[in-house]
Amino acid sequence: MSKDSSFPQKPVAQLLGSNGPIHAVSYSASPGTYILTGSADRSIRLYNPFPSTTTTTTSSSSSSSSITGPPQPQIPSGRLIQTYSAHGYEVLSLAVAGDNARFASAGGDRAVFLWDVVTAQTTRRFGATANGHSGRVNCVVFGGADDSLVISGGLDTTVRVWDARAGGSKPVQVLGEAKDAVTALAVVGAEIVAASVDGRVRCYDVRAGRAVTDVFPASVTSLCLARDAKTMLVGSLDSKIRLMDRADGACLRTYEHAGWSNAELRVQSVLGGRERFVVAGDEMTAPAPAAEENNNNEGRVWAWDLLTGRLVARVAVPWGPSDGRRRVVVGRDGKEKERKNVVSCLAWKEGGFGNQFCVGGTSGVVTVFGEG
Repeated sequence: MSKDSSFPQKPVAQLLGSNGPIHAVSYSASPGTYILTGSADRSIRLYNPFPSTTTTTTSSSSSSSSITGPPQPQIPSGRLIQTYSAHGYEVLSLAVAGDNARFASAGGDRAVFLWDVVTAQTTRRFGATANGHSGRVNCVVFGGADDSLVISGGLDTTVRVWDARAGGSKPVQVLGEAKDAVTALAVVGAEIVAASVDGRVRCYDVRAGRAVTDVFPASVTSLCLARDAKTMLVGSLDSKIRLMDRADGACLRTYEHAGWSNAELRVQSVLGGRERFVVAGDEMTAPAPAAEENNNNEGRVWAWDLLTGRLVARVAVPWGPSDGRRRVVVGRDGKEKERKNVVSCLAWKEGGFGNQFCVGGTSGVVTVFGEG
């Protein structure tokens, strides 16, 4: 595999502070200065990945008298700006409004929270009554004019559309065609695209009252629309990512590799590098390449060329702070459990057109990659 030098592969910042795995990451709306993270510790955190002043530290071993030479540079830590706490269960999905004044979050609460960024307070809670989801909410997105709608999908197999401006507690629409959990959502104009574990991607034209269904050979766990909305990236649990033509449902390209497997977990894939690359996390179930056998705990990000389908980069994701520290988990037998850095969520700045991306997963640390 020859690496593409234009793919950002340098860890330029790490976002610390979570007390559990990271399930969701999202950049703020353009210009994408800030990053939101959603964690299993029930908290949402807002970071500036590149604060105006940073401190260069050294590894923990550098304090030993047997070590000589200059300090080794570390990956800078981003600055935690705000922590948002209202969820009673893990946070699974985040969406930022275009005005950067609001964001939505969802998770195990069976509800969707609408937040005011500045005050760190929830302004609405959708689904807190019998009209809401009956299971955990896996995904949430904004839609409608001026992001006036919040759309959520969950374990109860429904997609629910909420009016963010009205004061009512009922969803304005419920889409219940899925036969299993809804795992991913995307919105373009009056269309809602929903992926589900039943191996379907359903596109609802809300104005026309019409739904078109594409069938896949395995559960669908990830969706990403191209900026022109003519194609979409679909990730499924058969270890394949497909680029689909939305007009006729044709598969334009399939992305896969013998060393990359996605058959068990919800691993996100996105378009990046001005839509030149297909980028995916790694559930760490495939055998590690020979060159990485001694770093099995280290996560990986995979990137394919959009047009050719050729693998162009496999980027190592460090477990945590670059001094080598990582959280130890001890089992009931008193022995340390083996933990791998599953990279399950990622986001590319400015919807795939920026110069950096960030990833999160089981390590509880978000790593930002950029050029250099």
